[in-house]
Amino acid sequence: MRGAIHPREDDKPVGFRPVGGSAARLSIPRRVPVGPETGPAVDEPAPSVGANLRRLRSRRGLSLERLAQRSGVSRAMLSQIELGHSAPTITLLWKVARALEVTFSTLITERGVSAPRVLSARNAKLLTNREATFSSRALFPFDQPRRTEFYELRLKAAGEERAPPHPPGTLENLVVTTGAVEIEVDGEIHRLCTGDAILFTADVPHRYRNPGPIDAVMYLVMTYADDVG
Repeated sequence: MRGAIHPREDDKPVGFRPVGGSAARLSIPRRVPVGPETGPAVDEPAPSVGANLRRLRSRRGLSLERLAQRSGVSRAMLSQIELGHSAPTITLLWKVARALEVTFSTLITERGVSAPRVLSARNAKLLTNREATFSSRALFPFDQPRRTEFYELRLKAAGEERAPPHPPGTLENLVVTTGAVEIEVDGEIHRLCTGDAILFTADVPHRYRNPGPIDAVMYLVMTYADDVG
C-alpha cells in the first residue's frame, strides 16, 4: 500500500504537516451523536472528508458497493459520509483509507485554494540535456507529489531530444508558442507550427525535434494516471 500509515485503531491524529508546507489544521469543534455503526459519540471530522471520499472512490473506479466490500463499512454509511450527513469514527475512517490505499491525511486534508505563490524565473528549476539544446523549466512548486505537472520547454534550432516511456497512462498535452517542432510518438511523426497543440499518451518512446531556423518554445502539461491521493 503506497504511503500507508498503520497506528493503533484507537489512535486519533490531531494534526499533520504536509511536505514543504505549513501546519495543516483539522477542525473538530464538537462531539455529535451518530448511529450504531459509528459508536455512541464521535469527534466531527473536517467537512472535506465527504468530498475527498467521493473523489478518491470515483478516481479508482469503485462503486459504493465495491468499496463497502473492501472496507467492511456498509454502503449506506459510506453514502452518508459522502453526503456529509454522518460523522464517522476515526476507526471507520482508517478502514476506508486502507481500502482506498491512501494515507489517513489524504482522506481528511482540506483541498481548498491555497494562497498565491510566485515562482520567480531566477529561482526556477531548469534541466538541460547533455548537448544543451533542450531545456525544461518546471512551472509548479516541488512541495508535494502531484498528478499534473506544467513545464516550459525550449529546443534550439536543429536540436533534438529523445524521451523514454513514462509510466503507463501518462498523457502529454503540448502547445508550441514559438517556432516549429516535430513530435515523434511510437514511430509516427507529427509536425506542429506556432499555435498548434498535441495530446498523446507518453508511455511509449517519443522524440522532440526542431526542424526550423529559430529556437522553439513549448508549454507542456503532463498528467500521470497513478494519482498520489
